[in-house]
Amino acid sequence: MQGAGGDGFAIMNPATARAKPRTLAGATILQIVPALRDDLAGHAAIDIALTLLQSGARAIVAGEGGPLVGELRAFGGEWLPFKNDTVNPLQLRRNANFLEKYIPSERIDIVHAQSAGAAWSAISATDRQPVWLVTSFPDRLAADSWLQNMYRGSLARGDRVIAPSSFVSLAMIARYKIPPERVTVIPRSVDTAAFSPAMVPPERIGALRRAWGIVPNMRVVLCPGRIAPWNGQMTLVDAARMMAGAGDRNIAFVLAGDDRAQPNYTRDILKRARAHGVDTLFRLIGRCPDMPAAFAAADAVVLPALAPPVAARAAAEAQAMGRPVIVSAVGVLPENIIFPPRMPEELRTGWAVRPGNPGELVRALNAVFTLETTAYQALGARGRQFAEFMFSPQSVAEAIRGVYTSLLARDA
Repeated sequence: MQGAGGDGFAIMNPATARAKPRTLAGATILQIVPALRDDLAGHAAIDIALTLLQSGARAIVAGEGGPLVGELRAFGGEWLPFKNDTVNPLQLRRNANFLEKYIPSERIDIVHAQSAGAAWSAISATDRQPVWLVTSFPDRLAADSWLQNMYRGSLARGDRVIAPSSFVSLAMIARYKIPPERVTVIPRSVDTAAFSPAMVPPERIGALRRAWGIVPNMRVVLCPGRIAPWNGQMTLVDAARMMAGAGDRNIAFVLAGDDRAQPNYTRDILKRARAHGVDTLFRLIGRCPDMPAAFAAADAVVLPALAPPVAARAAAEAQAMGRPVIVSAVGVLPENIIFPPRMPEELRTGWAVRPGNPGELVRALNAVFTLETTAYQALGARGRQFAEFMFSPQSVAEAIRGVYTSLLARDA
């Protein structure tokens, strides 16, 4: 154990140090996040802090400020102003020096670094101190360059490393040679309270369908996400052509996402749809401000990506709304649904198809549309249950609490 003096910090030594806690009760956990903004990362930090306090732990969140600081303090969490989301070596060194003194003075038991800069400083600060280090990887690994490897490599050096998906964890293990037993996969959370069928009244659903020009009894296939080549929306045009060729035109393909970032691709989609005589089946609505209602207005949700997406939040949100999901079998997408042969047919919540394969997409859509009402509702209920179990803020916070608890137990 390394002591530090000066700057108002108490000096600790092995003879007078307290006994290390073996459970969260009485432990002190320091989360280091980029900032407490009103975003998913900020809310995740708040959820973890609340879970810790409910377990009898002390919860400190370090990072730049934001609108969630007041919420953290309101339920008893502590905020430490701390700029860490940086590549400035001088700032990183200053942070390491500060943490080296702060950790023993506040009797920190676990440091959870959630940015590469935070991990870099925390590694240096905790090197000779009896404190556990947890790190969290981002949704996508950066390009494999020497500089990025050195910077992001700090995230691979935690006593426990949290990955947001198995897809990312396998890439982490291969690139940084992390022992697999140090890696825990915990998905990103989604707001299952807002994305809940109970929270979307029929009036909101009806208003959206009317705005989209959906006539009664027309089935809706919703494709959320930016319109871009790598997101594979062109596959929907070929699927629509095949379905229309089989006599099925009572269907609307609603593309909900930014349609301005890739204007040439947007024009190509419309041009191809016109060439195949299915342009009347498509609705390009741009960004939708009410995605819970958009999912509720759909009969099926399709994520036809051709390349691994940064995240697969839309799949979780759609299932939280009780909607069947069809995803491309790329990246993290298949991890976020339940389908055979990984799980029994009776547990299915969606379908995974080969990317860029309209035939498989059509077969999956037909499987959804031919379900009897009871079977369709049961599938939606399973999707909702799966989303609550895997992706709710409470479930994710509990899983991270489990990582902390397992480390403390090793002090026994």
